[in-house]
Amino acid sequence: MSLPASQHITGFIAYLKYEKRYSNHTILAYQGDLEAFQEYIVHMYQLSQPGEAGYQVVRSWLATLREKGVTARSINRKISTLKSFFKYLQKTGQVTENPMPKIASLKNKKRLPTFIKENDLETLKTTLTIASEDWKSLNANLFIQLFYATGMRRAELISLKERDIDFGRKQIKIIGKGNKERILPIDDPMLLLLKDYIALKRKTFSEQIEEVLVTEKGKKLYPKYVYLLVRAYLSNISTLDKKSPHVLRHSFATHLLNHGAEINAIKELLGHTSLAATQVYTHTTIEKLKEEYKKSHPKA
Repeated sequence: MSLPASQHITGFIAYLKYEKRYSNHTILAYQGDLEAFQEYIVHMYQLSQPGEAGYQVVRSWLATLREKGVTARSINRKISTLKSFFKYLQKTGQVTENPMPKIASLKNKKRLPTFIKENDLETLKTTLTIASEDWKSLNANLFIQLFYATGMRRAELISLKERDIDFGRKQIKIIGKGNKERILPIDDPMLLLLKDYIALKRKTFSEQIEEVLVTEKGKKLYPKYVYLLVRAYLSNISTLDKKSPHVLRHSFATHLLNHGAEINAIKELLGHTSLAATQVYTHTTIEKLKEEYKKSHPKA
């Protein structure tokens, strides 16, 4: 049974929401981590507030997570949450000592981005265009085309508004992580798809909302709806374990790099704050070069 959030957590979440203006997805992740930590310290150490925990208590929680088989990646995210949390508590005078400088992140095994082959995506796009008869298949077509054409995130697609599309300049405005804005170019076929979709939406539904994309009931999209629809259609062309919207984002970046796009340009398109986050795609390209070398070189 989960415990009610402490005063420390409630204040921190309000800070993330109203001052830092983090996305709902990020806020929920932070809140979930902190409530799990609170539940642990209440039951194991009888501490009523997470801010009372020292570094030994934090280490104990992290060790428990490792024993349960939680991945290094997930644990590092929780460490990041606690670092932000205690920094906030110290800044606001709610604690005098911060235990987190004594906590080191775990070594994370690097994972190459999962992506779908270009010819498989082209096959799917052709199939979707032909089969776009009902609203669900129409949505699947537009979701997949937009993800692959722009590399946008799922939350960015859901929040895309009609006013964000500039048909004259052939571009769309995206509000990304941390409320950061970026402009993405789109080609004529994508513009036409969007224009036709918006016209049909206005004709079909009496109640109109500002978001471009809607469910078959004319309501705002939600994350699970987008995930399940994209996964269902990607399952027709891919045997990959991962078939999420994010795989299309990875495919967008990987294919651009394979065709000679500059890494800094891809960084801007993806909305990454650090080049290090984008450089993971260079490893994918190197793997492809190794494959080509083995296939083509007489002494490979």
